Amino acid sequence: MTLVSSATSSTSAAQSSTSAATASLTGDYNMFLKLLTTQLQNQDPTNPMDSSQYTQQLVQYSQVEQSIKQNTTLNSILSNLNMTSLTTTSAVIGQPVRLDSDKAALSASAPAQWDWSATNAVSGLTATILDDKGSKVDSFDLKVSGTSGNFSWDGTTSTGKKVDSGLYQLQLTGTTDAGAKITTTANAVGKVDDVQMINGSPVISVNGAQYPTSMILRITK
Repeated sequence: MTLVSSATSSTSAAQSSTSAATASLTGDYNMFLKLLTTQLQNQDPTNPMDSSQYTQQLVQYSQVEQSIKQNTTLNSILSNLNMTSLTTTSAVIGQPVRLDSDKAALSASAPAQWDWSATNAVSGLTATILDDKGSKVDSFDLKVSGTSGNFSWDGTTSTGKKVDSGLYQLQLTGTTDAGAKITTTANAVGKVDDVQMINGSPVISVNGAQYPTSMILRITK
């Protein structure tokens, strides 16, 4: 269960690419030197070859080699920064967090949990649960009051059926006593279980679901 994009290239992939480029350049450079040596050995002494062309190629090879070395250095710096970021983020393990996501995880040991907030005071909420494919699982009418609160769901539907563990989305519609609809927002909440690096960025795990640290809105003690 993850809300982490896989589009970002990982540090290891970048390092592998740099290593491959270095190996390719070394092979091409050695071949170039062999060809150059052969040309020098077999040139016409009375009409020697123009040295400006192969000198220019040597300069180009040198520039490419320097660029690859710079990439290697940058990858090393990035790796160190990632480790520092991971170490820093590990401080939130065991801490309750609020996330910028309406998707929360349901597990066998813990319910899916959300905080909600409304633009104005509400007297009722219609809570709709969707699965990770966007299909409706169930809906509940809740009696609430005020502009904020929380909602916890243990996976039991209104018919008494128990659903499987997984990632579930909460959609809310708030209403006043007069029946007017109020904009209401749901945010997943829970304690951080684990921190790891995915695609070069620190990711937290809450009740088995993975979120990028950029989704953390609040950390409480």
